[in-house]
Amino acid sequence: MKAETRVGLFGLLGSGNLGNDGSLEAVLGYLRAEHPEAVVDALCGGPEAVTARFGIPATRLHWYRGEYRTASRAGAVASKGLGKLVDVFRTAAWVRRHDVVIVPGMGVLEATLPLRPWGFPYALFLLCASGRLLGTRVALVSVGAAEIASRPTRALVRWSARLAAYRSYRDDRSRDALRAMGVDTACDEVYPDLAFALPTPGTNAPSDPPGPVCVGVMDFHGGNDDRARAEEIHRRYLDGTIRFVRALVEEGRAVRLLTGDDCDAPVVAAILDAVDSPLVTAADAASLADLMKETAAADTVVAIRYHNLICALRTGTPTLAVTYAAKSAALMERMGLGAYHHPARELDPDRLLAQFRELEERSAELRRTLAERNLAAVRQLDEQFTALTTALFPAAGHARTPVPEAP
Repeated sequence: MKAETRVGLFGLLGSGNLGNDGSLEAVLGYLRAEHPEAVVDALCGGPEAVTARFGIPATRLHWYRGEYRTASRAGAVASKGLGKLVDVFRTAAWVRRHDVVIVPGMGVLEATLPLRPWGFPYALFLLCASGRLLGTRVALVSVGAAEIASRPTRALVRWSARLAAYRSYRDDRSRDALRAMGVDTACDEVYPDLAFALPTPGTNAPSDPPGPVCVGVMDFHGGNDDRARAEEIHRRYLDGTIRFVRALVEEGRAVRLLTGDDCDAPVVAAILDAVDSPLVTAADAASLADLMKETAAADTVVAIRYHNLICALRTGTPTLAVTYAAKSAALMERMGLGAYHHPARELDPDRLLAQFRELEERSAELRRTLAERNLAAVRQLDEQFTALTTALFPAAGHARTPVPEAP
């Protein structure tokens, strides 16, 4: 590979979502190990955070800084509209400077949480269209997808996928969803989520008497199709989670609250206030590595955010998923825990507690299952990185050295 190969990384990175940043970390690890000559930078949501943490130059994704705030005043509406036009030229200019652009994981082809078409879907379309027009290879790597009802969002996502030079998905349902939206996926592959490529801390054996439980929480209000019921859904989820945590505390169990995004802080505060026990504490995790340390130290995990689930499963800790999208159920099935998920929109604390107890009864068996599935996931991601080198860096001409599994 020539020394001046320029690689761009694109997405809502550095914006407070630990899962997105974990995907970035995994791809950076691959690039630094296999393509150390590459010159890497990012076009992202939080450029200052990305530069500070990962040491690469970064540019703000949108010209208009208030892109993800609701515009109500005429001046804000005009600025947001102008920003859409300016971003056409900004994105194209950034893409032109690169040989390859990688979108590292994330649910960039789905709308399972509230999403406006002229926000990130529009930005992704500009990226992929610019890549096709300017001859820059754009790769969507282990991304998530879901069928989208909104016609504008669906169209932008469909054309983004069609214009990309490389696509892979983090589960079969994502590939199936994109096919259902009119994209030819015959040559596309499915690999595990990129976070499975991250190193893991040492794990603890389950304790006797029963030890701590990690409960991952989320500022959950439903998805795009739930806007009319958003507050009702949020209240049911929060009340059910509080009752579940209180039941654990009444049994003398220590509970550690986990988040995955800055916006989850109010949910943590509400639970701490409602339960008011020294047995309930909140973790201050700044990365997926921090989350893995927390889940590795727990006997059991119950969580809603997708990358909280991945961190728990990656460390081999028996896990119960509170699911808000098909991707979580698909992940649990892939890791051999398909029976252990519970709907976030219809959270029933009594039934959740019964599932939790069944999960703990099978703890030893499930830990063995997770150990086997994790080994397979690492091997599959090693294959993915080899495929990436072939597709994006054809001049490299070397085989990838497998990354050993952490002890």
